Amino acid sequence: MPKAVERSLYDFSAYSIDGHETPLAQYRGKVLVVVNTASKCGYTPQYAGLEALYLQYKDRGLVVLGFPCNQFGAQEPGTEEEIAQFCELNYGVNFPIFAKIDVNGPHTHPLFKFLKSEKSGFLGTEAIKWNFTKFLLDREGNVVKRFAPSVAPADLSPEIERLL
Repeated sequence: MPKAVERSLYDFSAYSIDGHETPLAQYRGKVLVVVNTASKCGYTPQYAGLEALYLQYKDRGLVVLGFPCNQFGAQEPGTEEEIAQFCELNYGVNFPIFAKIDVNGPHTHPLFKFLKSEKSGFLGTEAIKWNFTKFLLDREGNVVKRFAPSVAPADLSPEIERLL
């Protein structure tokens, strides 16, 4: 019998930064920003902006989901414990952070395969180009928009407001 095709974020699970498998269905009904992150990147200060978005809108139903990735310039070399400490100590991150994953190549996490297939990047390419590529999803788990790493988290506010 063929496997059912994943149609929304809710069909996936991922390991939390502390190693627990987390069904993403627990975010059903939330507006989501899903982002690949890194601790030693020029865009790393975006953690502060992502946390600010989360704090500003969490009571209205926004959740930011961070997925560390070491595929771009080896800018996320740490262990999960080191990543968690870095995020908390340097940026006061309270939004959920997951275990390190691949977002491109043969070991791409299924969630990112789905996200990339739903919203392509610049010139129609699916590949993630760098850390801090952001995907915005509606309350039904549908990918609404993809934002380049250079887009500041605050610039997502108008789109988030529209979905809330």
